[in-house]
Order: sequence, then structure tokens, then C-alpha cells
Amino acid sequence: MLILKKFDYQPLERTDGPNGRRYIVGEGKPLPSVTTILSKTKDLTHIKEWVNRVGEAEAERIKTEASGLGNGMHKNLERYILGEDMTGTFMAKALAKVIIKEGLPKVNEIWGTEVALYAKGLYAGTTDLVGVHNGIPSIMDFKNSIREKKKEWIEDYFMQLAAYSMAHNEMYNTDINRGVVMIATRDATYQEFIIEGDEFYHYQQMWAEKLCAYYDKYGND
Repeated sequence: MLILKKFDYQPLERTDGPNGRRYIVGEGKPLPSVTTILSKTKDLTHIKEWVNRVGEAEAERIKTEASGLGNGMHKNLERYILGEDMTGTFMAKALAKVIIKEGLPKVNEIWGTEVALYAKGLYAGTTDLVGVHNGIPSIMDFKNSIREKKKEWIEDYFMQLAAYSMAHNEMYNTDINRGVVMIATRDATYQEFIIEGDEFYHYQQMWAEKLCAYYDKYGND
């Protein structure tokens, strides 16, 4: 796929530590990632209940497997977009192919893949894709899942998109107010969720509240 280099996207150095992922932006203090902020402000009651139910060892095995598959799928999608051959496990390739077949044909323009973004002094992150989806500028993210998702289960995904759009708009003077989540499940089902208009604004507000809650609790740790 051809990338239209509309903006001069630059990579950011990132580090992972006990307090989550940080991005190095200029000479200032490393900024917390969007996913770290969401994780640190999330109600973990249901996750703790799940760990108690399946046991710590099994929970860790499942999380490690899911993380590996997710990373493999994302890497293969990035390689496909860049015109490179896919690598890794059969399942990592299969998940990527679901999104390639069902989701990417709706993408009219790709401005960048694995785009690093930040809001000055507040947060940073990397979105999977920025470009034009069904004729409208959009922030896009790829996800994988064991089973199909219901919309009410994935508010964190929508807040991620809102955070990335706000950072992109600040950095590049754009007006992106639309997000697309593309999900591939292990049984090769494809799901797509789009947020825009008032709904997108709602998730921007939710993200702002999460950001405030994070800094109220952790400050500039």
C-alpha cells in the first residue's frame, strides 16, 4: 500500500518500567503513554475476580499469549502496509489477514503507520494508522480478540482514539474527529466500530477526565 507522506511523522523513544510506558519528548520529563493512563485509572475489580477464578499462573499464561499474538498481528499489518513480507506465527499472520481483507480496503489514504503522537507536557502514544477511511480523515487502531466484542465493552479503545486525535490535531493543526477500531477474532471474524460527531466528542471528554484523574493520583511520577 502507498503511504501519502502528508505530515512529517517522527518516531519517539519509549521506555517500559514499573510505572508503565513512558515516551521521551524533547528535554522534558518522560510522558506517560495513553495505555498506561487508562490502565492506572481503570476499575480492575473484574480482572481481579477473573484472576482469582482461573488462578494466577493461568491468567499470566493467557495474558502473555494474547500480548504475543497482538504484537505479532500489529507487526504483520505494519509490514504489509510497508510492502514487506509477513513473519511470525500462523495465528499472528491469520489475524492480520482478517484486517487486510475486511478493513484495509475501506482505507482510501494512509498518511502514516505506527505514528507517535503527544500532547505537550501531558501524554504520548502510538496509533496504528492515520489516514482517510471511507472518505473521512480518521485515527485507526487494530485490535485482536478471542471472541467478538460488544461496543459497551471497549470504551478504552474509543478513549485511545480520542486521545490520539487530540494529540494529532495539536501537533499537525488538523481537525480529525473520527476514530475506527478494526478487530480480528481468532475464529477469523471481523468487527469494525466507528465513533464520530457527538459520540467522538463524548469520548474526548471521557479521556480528559481520565487524564485529570491520573495526574491527581500520580502527579508527575
